[in-house]
Amino acid sequence: MPTVNDIFRKLCEFAPLELQADFDNSGFLIGHSAAQVNKALLSLDITNPVIDEAIALGAELIISHHPVFFSPLRSLTDDSGPAGEKLLRMAENGIAAVCMHTNLDIVQGGVNDVLMEKLGAQALVPLDPDGCGRIGLLPESCSMQEFLALVKSRLGVSGLRYVDSGKPIRRIAVMGGSGGSSLYRAKQAECDCYVTADVKYHQFLDAMELGLSLIDADHFCTENPVIPDLANRLSSAFPDTEFVITRSHGPVICFA
Repeated sequence: MPTVNDIFRKLCEFAPLELQADFDNSGFLIGHSAAQVNKALLSLDITNPVIDEAIALGAELIISHHPVFFSPLRSLTDDSGPAGEKLLRMAENGIAAVCMHTNLDIVQGGVNDVLMEKLGAQALVPLDPDGCGRIGLLPESCSMQEFLALVKSRLGVSGLRYVDSGKPIRRIAVMGGSGGSSLYRAKQAECDCYVTADVKYHQFLDAMELGLSLIDADHFCTENPVIPDLANRLSSAFPDTEFVITRSHGPVICFA
C-alpha cells in the first residue's frame, strides 16, 4: 500500500515544486508522510464539505489544486480562523493534504494543456514566458456564438461573460483561473479569442478596443478539468489505492 509520501513524490515527478510561483504554497502541507493511503479524495479546493466527504469516505489523503492555506499560521486552535479550523479538523481525523497549484498550472500536461484539450484545440506554445497559459488551434474556424456554446458545454459553466470582436475564432489562448492581465499577450500572439477567468471590467474594455474576443468562463470551471486527469494518472500509478473525485465541491459562482 502506498504512503502519503509515495503519492506526493509521484505528483512532484509530474509537476515539480520548483516550478511554483514565489507567492505560492504548493506541496505536502498536512499529515504524516509514512501514513498508508487506501483512499484519496481529489478536489480543486479543500473546503469544509470536502473534509466532511473525506471523513465519510475514510480517506487518508486529500489532493487539491489550491493550497489549503497560504499565510503562515501563528497558532492552530479553533480560534485560528477558517483555515486553522480546517487544518485542525484534518489533523484530528488523520487526513493528510497535498496541494499542487502554480506548478500544476505551468507543467506540460497540467491545468492549461488539459483545458486546451477539453476545448478540442491543439496546444502549440505557452502564452506567458514563465510557461503559464497556452496558445492553440481549433480544428476549424467557427463563429463566436458557436465557440461560446462549445465552451459552455465542454466546461459545464452555467453562464459566460464575454466580449465579441465579431471575427471568426480559430487561434485561441487559454489560462485556467485568474488570467485577465495576460490578454495583451494573447493579442500580441494574434489569437482570435482568449479564455480565462476572474476578468475585470477594464480588461473587457481593453479587449474590446484591441479587437480580441475574450471569455470569462469561471475560475472553477477553467481549472477543474485537471482533477479527473490527475485521478486517472494516480490510479494508473497506484492501483491498490482508490482515488475518488469529490462530489461535494463545484462551481462557487452561480448565474441567475
